[in-house]
Amino acid sequence: MKKVFFIAVLTVFGVTATQAQEVRLGAKGGLNFSSFSGDGFDAFDDPEGRTSFHIGAFAEIPLSERFSIQPEVLYSGQGFDLISREGADDTEVQLDYINVPVMAKVYIVEGLYAEAGPQIGFNVKSEIDSDPDDEGSGDIAIDEDIINDVDFSVGVGAGYQFNNGLFLNARYNFGLSDVFNNEDLLIDSDAKNSVFAVSAGYSF
Repeated sequence: MKKVFFIAVLTVFGVTATQAQEVRLGAKGGLNFSSFSGDGFDAFDDPEGRTSFHIGAFAEIPLSERFSIQPEVLYSGQGFDLISREGADDTEVQLDYINVPVMAKVYIVEGLYAEAGPQIGFNVKSEIDSDPDDEGSGDIAIDEDIINDVDFSVGVGAGYQFNNGLFLNARYNFGLSDVFNNEDLLIDSDAKNSVFAVSAGYSF
């Protein structure tokens, strides 16, 4: 996990070395609303999905007045609700990733921007939690062979950058690769990560 994290950090910040005076660095965090798309898990998937968080850092690299590239490194809690029970705790499939998106940003008017780009994710945690409200209680590890280590997705979103460095952002990531390794899974599934994220952050 540490090696993956350091590689991801180098991916984001190593590219800025020769243009440091032009690059805006920053940090961001927020909420994830995640579930699965595709076939094979619809009968178990709570439409509300799993609510978790993301946190990380980024570097915005301007290429023109209105266009920039923004690589990021994020720790992201994803997964879905396996069982939703009225009056009782949900049972969650918790899949956490270190994600490295590279977003192309276009400023439509001052402050307001749209973004889109690819993302690669590295799975660092996979478990079933029957009591998500109690940290460490009800955790059951998922066999690592069942979960694919690498996840590919595409993100699209929009945001607003204030003059003081603060910004708000909303982004949807839709998975391109299977979450599960079907060779080690008892059922055939093409389940893919589906994550809507809202963020707040600061750049300087």
